[in-house]
Amino acid sequence: MRVFEKGFDGMDEKQLKTADNLAPVGPGDAKKGNWLALLPIVVFLVIYIGVSVIFKDFYLMSVVVAFLAALLVACVQNRALSFDEKLSVMARGVADQNIITMILIFLAAGIFAGILGREGAAAVADLLLSFIPARFSVLVMFVVACFVSTAMGTSVGTITVIVPIGVAVAEVTGISPVLFTASIVGGAMFGDNLSFISDTTIAATSTQGCQMRDKFRENFLIALPAAVLTIVILLIIALSGGEVNAYEPQAINLWLLLPYFLVLIAGILGINVFLVLLGGIVVATVVKLALGVGVASIISAMGSGASGMFEVIIVTLLVSMLSALMREFGGFDALLAGIKRVFRGRVGGQLGVATLVSAMDVATANNTVAIVMAAPIAKNISEEYGITNTKTASLLDIFGSVVQGLIPYGAQLLIATQLSGVSAAQMMPFMFYQYLLAISAVVFMFLPSFKLGRKKV
Repeated sequence: MRVFEKGFDGMDEKQLKTADNLAPVGPGDAKKGNWLALLPIVVFLVIYIGVSVIFKDFYLMSVVVAFLAALLVACVQNRALSFDEKLSVMARGVADQNIITMILIFLAAGIFAGILGREGAAAVADLLLSFIPARFSVLVMFVVACFVSTAMGTSVGTITVIVPIGVAVAEVTGISPVLFTASIVGGAMFGDNLSFISDTTIAATSTQGCQMRDKFRENFLIALPAAVLTIVILLIIALSGGEVNAYEPQAINLWLLLPYFLVLIAGILGINVFLVLLGGIVVATVVKLALGVGVASIISAMGSGASGMFEVIIVTLLVSMLSALMREFGGFDALLAGIKRVFRGRVGGQLGVATLVSAMDVATANNTVAIVMAAPIAKNISEEYGITNTKTASLLDIFGSVVQGLIPYGAQLLIATQLSGVSAAQMMPFMFYQYLLAISAVVFMFLPSFKLGRKKV
């Protein structure tokens, strides 16, 4: 029985039909799955991948345009609802509190990163290289990339900043630029996965309804073994190599490190992410003003940082509308039933989430978009299999980062190859962190979840 049925007295037949379609579904009202409802996803993949393959450029076709085409297909489907009723379904999807929260955090994170620019990351690298012998410079670059990406919340930004430094160090020391570049990409994916202000973390936690601090704790226990083993491997490589030339770092401005440290510590302490970002923006602004940067330049940097988030915000809104329509038409029920037939038990459910987000990332070459697309179905899987929301959010973020850090047509490797002059194929044998992170995540699937988030029932 519909929970809102009591208030429908006096409605005509069409109004009753509309209200029944839009009313929440109770525990005993599970909809029948409809595979045809997933057609919009197929349309999106055909358009996006098709154009990318034909023109050999995975960034020629905007995901916004591809999602608009998919949304049009979703609107044509399900003739049981009028177009106005479908607009109501889409509006409900967009109006979700988690979506609004995600968008606001995206904007704040973009402004913070925009103000700081590249100088702070360069200061971190030069600081560590001042104390550690050049023989271990690859290990240093990996650690620097881990720290910077966690503090900045962007893997692409980290790679853009750190790879040129790594290439310069490689030229002086004589160490392979391939090893440098692959290690920096791995470190960048570490922070992309863990950072409190990363768009992937924001997307994963917001859509699954868990606290960032809780997700960080569970995620960190999985990422730490992978990072430690990567450091051990790089240490062995450094010790087994021949003599290297010394590297003289540039002048270091420690004030540039302050905003990063404050954001990182505040996030770990569990302070509200809005307060963390607002505090980071204020501190970054004060530091830049103290260093002589003009007010106009800071305001311009704020605008550039915010505008850099516009596409992911539009995609988030479009995916929310598309997901609402597909769910209403029974697409998620069909997909969940399919996953249940293939994967069994709690471990199987986790493998289903990992497979789902990995496939989405291979298709879209954007781990944030992949998480947003996979999130509603992953939430259903977690409820069905009794997986905690923190575990589900962690798996979405981890496997999105693993795949994103390995696909040659992803933004991370495209930028890394362009800046370093080495190919993605050359880097593949040295992507230690990505491989170890995937292994660690699978191992942790067999371990009990920590009671950090709300248990799914």
